[in-house]
Amino acid sequence: MARRVRADQAGGNLGHVALRRRSRCADPMAAFDALPRPLRAWLAAAALPWSPASCLRLWSRLRARGASEPEALAALTAAELRALERELKTRG
Repeated sequence: MARRVRADQAGGNLGHVALRRRSRCADPMAAFDALPRPLRAWLAAAALPWSPASCLRLWSRLRARGASEPEALAALTAAELRALERELKTRG
């Protein structure tokens, strides 16, 4: 029997953000476990529901350009702050 989801639970852990929802083909926990340790720690404390794939994509790009781990983490934090600012603007 299918589990019924109340309307207030339908968003899961997204809360009330204007982010688009996407379906996933892979196991999100396996993707999270495969991340480098500093990136996993950052993602666990993130304010927004980042996907492991998007974090890894940005992390890999920054590290390939020569950023150290602390610099890459600072860039992720800056990206998250920009996303939060966009969210505030959309809420008015």
